[in-house]
Amino acid sequence: MKQSFDRLVDDLLDKGFFLEQAVEILERTLITRTLERTGGNRSAASKLLGIHRNTLQRKMLDFTLERKPPRKAPAAARRAVS
Repeated sequence: MKQSFDRLVDDLLDKGFFLEQAVEILERTLITRTLERTGGNRSAASKLLGIHRNTLQRKMLDFTLERKPPRKAPAAARRAVS
């Protein structure tokens, strides 16, 4: 595994990738594949990735891996709870 990772790092460096680009590619790919493995279940995916579900949702929005932001309760419902 370490040899494969070392080759990947060398390849990224040879192609002129900046750290930020490499991290984005890695995060996007890990999130996408984890969501595929969990059938889109965000709670299960966040557990596999070792991050909070809200962090996963934010990253999904950042990487445009979902079409719309998470639902929020209507204002009237929020006032009724308060």
